[in-house]
Amino acid sequence: MLKIGITGGIGSGKTTVCQFFELFGIPVYYADPRAKALMTEDAALVEQVKTIFGEAAYLPDGSLNRKHIAGIAFQDKSRLALLNAAVHPAVARDGERWNAEQSDAPYTLKEAALLFESGSYEQLDKIITIFAPRELRLQRVLQRDQSDRADVEARMDQQMPEEEKLRLADYVIHNDGQKLLLPQVVAVHRQLLALSAAT
Repeated sequence: MLKIGITGGIGSGKTTVCQFFELFGIPVYYADPRAKALMTEDAALVEQVKTIFGEAAYLPDGSLNRKHIAGIAFQDKSRLALLNAAVHPAVARDGERWNAEQSDAPYTLKEAALLFESGSYEQLDKIITIFAPRELRLQRVLQRDQSDRADVEARMDQQMPEEEKLRLADYVIHNDGQKLLLPQVVAVHRQLLALSAAT
């Protein structure tokens, strides 16, 4: 079974595109929500997070203190790197377990914002990048999260430049409001089905 990655900058519309693939019966592993879940479920990972960010990384009910972690991580690149080095292997293991359960699918999708940055793209057969211009992505995130513009721009600046993601992609889906999404998804889906049948 082919393992396909799907990525794009914050606000590019990865979730929307993945939902189209799910309509065609393609299983999608959402790496970022799973990472957040593993940060409370995986005992070894919880201890690593506490070592990096202190006991205040968790609220009294055991949930993540996201504000505390984000406040440090986006100011201190060394601690962000430590967090990523702890989380990415845990997500990779979890993703492999999940993938093994999807034996009926022609291919699976792994959706992750940091697919290239984490190096996890190297374990995948093909990569789809969702592209949207920076200002459009910024507006989407501001509307979606009611975030502060400076915070969103700081998060964007932590991610790999869009040009680099496009260069590394096998397929590009444009979510810029100019091209219809569904025909692009159908075209990529057909190519992946043909590739799956040939392997």
